[in-house]
Amino acid sequence: MNKKYKKLLLSIILDLVGLIPLIDIIWAPLSGYIMSKIYKGNKGKIAGIISFIEEIIPYSDFIPTFTIMWIYNFVFLNNNESTKKKKVL
Repeated sequence: MNKKYKKLLLSIILDLVGLIPLIDIIWAPLSGYIMSKIYKGNKGKIAGIISFIEEIIPYSDFIPTFTIMWIYNFVFLNNNESTKKKKVL
């Protein structure tokens, strides 16, 4: 399993942890911190803030923030980079 899919598995596990009831007050800041460490740069910082807000708001735990960030990072951004490379060639 390459690094990309290990990050996907980790993202799914972290989203599942966020579903555990009554840990939101602890999990919200922790999830924001973890998100900013997994996904570097400004994208990770913004995603960390979004993850924190999503976890702290009651009944919004079902949103898979980590997995959405993985899809954004490895599907949407990779497609854009591939398109740019094709245009250069």
